[in-house]
Amino acid sequence: MALLLASCLPWVSPAVALGAGLVVGLAVGNPWHDLTAKASKRLLQLSVAGLGFGLGIGQVWQTGRAGLGYTVVGILATVAIGLAFGRFLRVRASTAALISVGTAICGGSAIAAVAPLIEAEGEDIAVSLATVFGLNAVALLVFPPLGHALGLTQRQFGLWAALAIHDTSSVVGASAAYGRAALGLATTVKLARAAWIVPATLGLAWVRRGGGRARFPWFILAFLAASALRTALPQLGFLWGGLFGMARRALVVTLFLIGAAVDRDMLRAIGTRPLAHGLLLWLVVGSGTLVAIVEGVIR
Repeated sequence: MALLLASCLPWVSPAVALGAGLVVGLAVGNPWHDLTAKASKRLLQLSVAGLGFGLGIGQVWQTGRAGLGYTVVGILATVAIGLAFGRFLRVRASTAALISVGTAICGGSAIAAVAPLIEAEGEDIAVSLATVFGLNAVALLVFPPLGHALGLTQRQFGLWAALAIHDTSSVVGASAAYGRAALGLATTVKLARAAWIVPATLGLAWVRRGGGRARFPWFILAFLAASALRTALPQLGFLWGGLFGMARRALVVTLFLIGAAVDRDMLRAIGTRPLAHGLLLWLVVGSGTLVAIVEGVIR
C-alpha cells in the first residue's frame, strides 16, 4: 500500500512505478491480484481518456489520417507473419491467432474481442494474455533507454512505441518516460490503431458466420471528446492542463498496478513455445517498424 501511495508523488517516474510493482508481484506476491488487474484496467481507460485534454482535435485528426495507410498494412502483415510463425513453431492455432492479433492491434483488448469469435479455450486466452503482458513489461523497461541510445527524436519514438508495443498502457507508459511530445503522438496513433478492433472483429465474425458483436472501446470516444472540449474552449486552458496532468499521474499509478499483477504463476503459464512465438513476432515487428521510421518510410 505504501508503494502504491508513493506512485502518486510527482517525482516518481513511470519506470520506477513499474519496477516497484514488478518487485511486489514477483518477489513478495500480490494477495489482491484480481482486484489489482481490474483496477488497473479501469484506471488506464480513464487515464487515456484524460490525455485527450492535452491534444487539440486538429492534431488528433491529422495524426490519425496520416497513419491510416501504414496501420492497415501493418495489421495485415503482422497477423500473416504471426500465423506463419505459429505453424513453424507448432503453437496451437488458437493461441497463435490470439497472439498475432494482440501484437497487430492492441494487445489484451484485441485478444479479448477476438477470442469468442474463434472459439478459443480458456487456456489459449490465458497463455496469449500472459505472453502479451510479459512482453509489455519488457517493453516498458527497454524501449525508453533504447530510444535514447539510438538517438530517436520525440516523434520517431512516439511512432515506434505506438506501432511496436502491444497494449495501450505500455505504449503510454514508455512514451511518457521519453517525453511529452512522444506521449501525445504515441497515444493518438495507438488509439487510432485500437479502433481497428471493431472492423477486425466484425470481419472475423462475418467470415466465420458467428454473428459475434464487436465492442468499441469507449475510452477512444472519451479521448476524442476531451480533445474536442480543449479545442472548443481554449479559454479554459488552465482546467484542461490540470486534467491532463492528473491523467499523466494516474498513468504512473496504473503502471504500478500492472507491474504488481505480474506474478510467478503468470510466468509459468506462458510456456516456451507461445513465448518464443510472441517474442519472435514482436522482434520482427519492432525492428521492422524501427527501420521504416528511421529511413523515413513511416513518417
